[in-house]
Amino acid sequence: MLKKKLIEELALERINELDKGLFIVEISITGKNVIQVELDTEEGHVAINDCVSVSRNIEHNLDREEQDFELHVSSAGLDKPFRVMQQYVKNIGNEVKVHLKEKNKTIEGVLTFVDENGLKLETTTKERVEGKKKKEIVVREHQFTFDEIKETKIVISFKK
Repeated sequence: MLKKKLIEELALERINELDKGLFIVEISITGKNVIQVELDTEEGHVAINDCVSVSRNIEHNLDREEQDFELHVSSAGLDKPFRVMQQYVKNIGNEVKVHLKEKNKTIEGVLTFVDENGLKLETTTKERVEGKKKKEIVVREHQFTFDEIKETKIVISFKK
């Protein structure tokens, strides 16, 4: 059985050599030795060449005669929830959707702050303000602990 720690060490060895701000989001190994390594980067996107480089370092340092395996190295994917703190930090200033554990509630806003305890979101809505005829833009700050959060995802928008 392949060891997750060994895969992590081999991946980190190449990640550190590349020095491009890459980090590991998740490593999984199935009972049939299918290895899945998901990467992300502090800025921008994970390049295919980075995935290939990390994959080759892992593959060339494992012995197929000893243990047969299937290896997949990929970027974390925009459709998946954040799984490590670095993903939250990377997305400060971006719009995110937070699914709360409480009553299946969802809130969308700009991620403004994150630390080991939780995060802050800023929402902007048009609302009727008492004493005003027209709706006004209202900005609110919401704070959540990670215990309150079921999952957080980036909001994909093609507007700019």
